[in-house]
Amino acid sequence: MNIQRMLSLLLLAFIIQTQPVLAQGNIPHLQKIGDKQQLVVNGKPFLMLAGELGNSTASTMESMVPVWPRLKELNLNTVLVPVYWELLEPEEGKFEYQLVEDLIKEARKHDLKLVLLWFGAWKNSMSSHAPAWVKVNQKRFPRAKSQSGESQEILTPFSENNLKADLNAYQQLLRQTKKVNAAHQTVILMQPENEIGMLPSARDYHPAANQKFKEEVPQELMSYLVKNKKNLNPEFSAVWQKTGYKAKGTWEEVFGKGLPTDEIFMAYYFARYTDQVTAAGKKEYALPAFVNAALNRPNAKPGEYPSAGPLPHILDVWKAGSPHIDFYSPDFYNPQFKQWSDLYVRQGNPLFVPEHKFDNTIAAKALFAIGHYEALGFSPFSIEQVPGTPLNAMEQKLSKVYDVLHQIKPLLDKNRGQHRIEGVLLDKEVKEATIVLGDYEFTAGHTFNLGWEPNAKAEEWEPAGAILIQTGDNEFYYAGFGVSLKMKNLKNPKARVGILKTDRGAFKDGKWTVYQHLNGDQTHQGRHIRSFVDDVSIQRFTLYEYE
Repeated sequence: MNIQRMLSLLLLAFIIQTQPVLAQGNIPHLQKIGDKQQLVVNGKPFLMLAGELGNSTASTMESMVPVWPRLKELNLNTVLVPVYWELLEPEEGKFEYQLVEDLIKEARKHDLKLVLLWFGAWKNSMSSHAPAWVKVNQKRFPRAKSQSGESQEILTPFSENNLKADLNAYQQLLRQTKKVNAAHQTVILMQPENEIGMLPSARDYHPAANQKFKEEVPQELMSYLVKNKKNLNPEFSAVWQKTGYKAKGTWEEVFGKGLPTDEIFMAYYFARYTDQVTAAGKKEYALPAFVNAALNRPNAKPGEYPSAGPLPHILDVWKAGSPHIDFYSPDFYNPQFKQWSDLYVRQGNPLFVPEHKFDNTIAAKALFAIGHYEALGFSPFSIEQVPGTPLNAMEQKLSKVYDVLHQIKPLLDKNRGQHRIEGVLLDKEVKEATIVLGDYEFTAGHTFNLGWEPNAKAEEWEPAGAILIQTGDNEFYYAGFGVSLKMKNLKNPKARVGILKTDRGAFKDGKWTVYQHLNGDQTHQGRHIRSFVDDVSIQRFTLYEYE
């Protein structure tokens, strides 16, 4: 064998050995940094500055033509896109992949990542996106029953046929996605099902469900609860405590009679079903996966909202039943943003907001979520709004905020999980907030408090938001709008804190560029750091103390 042939064979062997690693070994995944999680894509930290498309927008490529440029104008880097079971498998066993493949390829052309939302057995509780061949064959693919015995537009999770059909379609989706995605990592995250929940009864009364309800609580669930008893969320623990933390028996013996038990029962079997679907998909292509929840209304009882989804008061049950799910996320059509976000980050669950009502709060909330919770990302719903028209005021504000977040991302990556990042969200109800970074305590106030802006006397205040990042003992970056900052030194409370220097600028190709040196009126003669509501900006400032 001559040397040239031997070298050629060695090169071929090297290519064969390394190609699978390049294509398969380095897939998107979650990684813990400090006390936070982050998403890693193509080997680098990735922050989802995202938007979710309206439910039908991605049902054809034609309707997407005017959408792609609008998404870039909004400064998105990620789009949440539905994949519809009824379009993927219009006839049983016959799969149509073209739409999914085209979406992936077109997203790649526009330098956008995708999160695929599987509208399979359940979408907003209902089974509206199941294929016709599933819908019309109720005997083979049974529906959930209400307490009065009426069939619902909800496939029961207690049917093996329902599970196998849904699971097979999802598995085929992941298999095909891997073929067109593995080398590029355009698709970075999966959402199996959508806003799972039971209506109008708290639990399913299908005969198969009734039989399971009479049986003992599965040992897998009881073992998880016993093992994690000290760390369970208090809402769930309070229900179990009423029976003396029984570790064996039927559902009503272990958790008591009533609606809470009905919901716990359904939560476990929804979780088991979804986990099996997810596990089958991960066998084909192990992309990280999350499940979203429609939040329950105040004082609503189980059955009056989509019950048994991955809601905070039953999240322990979901965690026990779905070990292949990486995290759980809230969909927001509820103004109590901090309250619900606080509930979701317990037990180390990272925050990702996959769906938020498109309103004038989204820009401020994006900053707050990524600053305060160091969230994996933020995504308003119906992000495309009206393609072909100029961006409205809300869209423009979000676009500016996403641009700023793109710029400061290296700072966020470097300081993630180390208690050097914070965020504030302010409005007329919460006019001030206090945060601590290093030796300094900051009092953040809405700039309408200053009374200098035209809308300061309005009945409703536009929400304001900002991120603070500590990059040195006395050096900080501010990114946001509508927030003023006053400071004191906790280690030296008798000293007065002054502003040594403040620069307004931007990051260009990762390098900090100063636009203005701020002083005088721009800092209120050294009293505070600020930018008004109409001024989305980045500032770098340093502090000092004097007696």
